[in-house]
Amino acid sequence: MRSMLAATLMFAAATGAHAQTTAPQVPGTKPKTVQTVPIQPPATQTPSATADAMSKAERLALQSDLAWAGRYNGAITGDVSERMVNAIKEYQKAKGGKPTGALNPQERAALAEAARKKQESVGWKIVTEPTSGARLGIPTKLVPQQASDANGSKWTSPTGTVQVLLSRRKEVNPTSAKLADLEKEPSGRKIDYTVVKPDFFVLSGLQGLKKFYVRGTFKGDEVRTMTILYDQATENVVEPVVIAMSSAFNAFPSGPLAGPPPRKTVEYGTGVVVSDDGAIVTDRLVADGCLAITIAGHGRADRLAEDKQHDLALLHIYGARGLKPLSLAGGAAKTNVDVIGIADPQSQGGAAGVSSIKATLALGPSGDSALSPPPSVGFSGSPAVDADGKFAGIALLKPAMVAGPATSVPASQAVMVSADAVRDFLKTRQITANGTSTDAKAAVVRVICVRK
Repeated sequence: MRSMLAATLMFAAATGAHAQTTAPQVPGTKPKTVQTVPIQPPATQTPSATADAMSKAERLALQSDLAWAGRYNGAITGDVSERMVNAIKEYQKAKGGKPTGALNPQERAALAEAARKKQESVGWKIVTEPTSGARLGIPTKLVPQQASDANGSKWTSPTGTVQVLLSRRKEVNPTSAKLADLEKEPSGRKIDYTVVKPDFFVLSGLQGLKKFYVRGTFKGDEVRTMTILYDQATENVVEPVVIAMSSAFNAFPSGPLAGPPPRKTVEYGTGVVVSDDGAIVTDRLVADGCLAITIAGHGRADRLAEDKQHDLALLHIYGARGLKPLSLAGGAAKTNVDVIGIADPQSQGGAAGVSSIKATLALGPSGDSALSPPPSVGFSGSPAVDADGKFAGIALLKPAMVAGPATSVPASQAVMVSADAVRDFLKTRQITANGTSTDAKAAVVRVICVRK
């Protein structure tokens, strides 16, 4: 009986609810049919789509950094591929992160820092081979010895464990397939990888006790080939470099040099005054190789010291009056800073106006933070301040060392050296940073470097 009552009440409630939500029907009319459209949840952006949204320069830099980290072994072209996405996932897993296939700002900063350290450890440079004009990426610390003749050049390690050869010769009616077959002939070579394209070929394998890698191409009847030989014991160090060298190799260059651009004859940067007796901190690279350094409005400056780890330089001007050194008491920058600097005169009609830009931070493993977006040319060496106007660090501009096509334009990068690193640098040089001003615009100066 009780169950029948409950069923009746449920039916009545349902009928009542229907009566409340259904409009009364007028006799002689037909009810209107209402079209409904199911709501679809927004689609999640794929890792490939995320990479597609980047500029080509950013993708080139990403592939290059993944190669240096030992996670990517494809051609560094800037094109999105499954191989690139998988390399990102492998890097994320190796670092204990979630393998999403798309790097967050902290992961990207850590990857860039890891690649930079590996490039520095091997002395990576883009060089022009003197007899042919071909461009190669050379690990100058691994192969510091070079010799050249009319047929090309050779770079070797002191013990011969690593060798790089650039050879040139003439061939009648060359083709990639024909050239690849010729490279298979040397005694003792065992081929385990071959790629033959219309305009180039690649071979790799074992030659005696050494691993080898050959990439060659031709133009007309001239053939140019890069060969890398290395002991198997050096494999972990050399193989990421081999990938970078392959992608950087430009046998017949016609465009601008890949990698960082050549240093300017006259270069402008920003410095921050840190003591009332004329001590100035700026970017080490801005003040590097200068015949003369001038502080606009104050005259000649001496370069007293440098910090290669953080790329800082200490300058000094003498007899200057009216300086307003910035207080270096640390702020609490977490995600955002204002960078105060003096843009290159070409970007402001020859003027020397002080301006500021807003940037976000992503902490890297070295303690320096990546800055996004990078400030404009001329800002390198500028102070960054937090939301309370307190000193947060020094902003530095760094062109990306991209191991990619020689005609590609390297992406610019920017980092912020922490306030602690700046204070430690000054402390080790026995500089008393006695600034009390929080007016960063009054404390910055233009640094002018004149080179040969």
